[in-house]
Amino acid sequence: MTELKIGDKAPGFCLLDKDEKKVCLDDYRGKWVILYFYPKDYTSGCTLEAIDFTRHLDQFLELNAIVLGVSPDSCSSHRGFAEKYGLKIRLLSDPDHKVAMDYKVWRLKKRYGREYYGIVRTTYLIDPKGDIAYIWRNVKVKGHVEEVKNKLAELLGK
Repeated sequence: MTELKIGDKAPGFCLLDKDEKKVCLDDYRGKWVILYFYPKDYTSGCTLEAIDFTRHLDQFLELNAIVLGVSPDSCSSHRGFAEKYGLKIRLLSDPDHKVAMDYKVWRLKKRYGREYYGIVRTTYLIDPKGDIAYIWRNVKVKGHVEEVKNKLAELLGK
């Protein structure tokens, strides 16, 4: 499996959000896109990450950036998750893992001696032309949103 790298064209996609509205990467041409992949709604790390992105959303918007979170969960799961935690970021449903596979984040994982396929927590920063500007792989949630914000500000020369 060939990894995506900085400078590559970001794979295009269209997915449904929590309200079952179609969201396409091309809709955000001209803006920075923070595309983060997470394993599952309601789990501790994923909840903390989504809350942290929501907490910093206004700062990202000031930097001409939007935040899209992608997981295999259903639109209705995303709706409940967003309502329960007051999430303002857009959560997209990728139930067949196609976009996760295109971004090389659907991988064989091992936990407690059991192997299974799942999302490896990864964030892509996509520039306004649609190219990958930066990648965080195997993300640790604590401090991650701050790292993304700092990298975006650095790339913008701010």
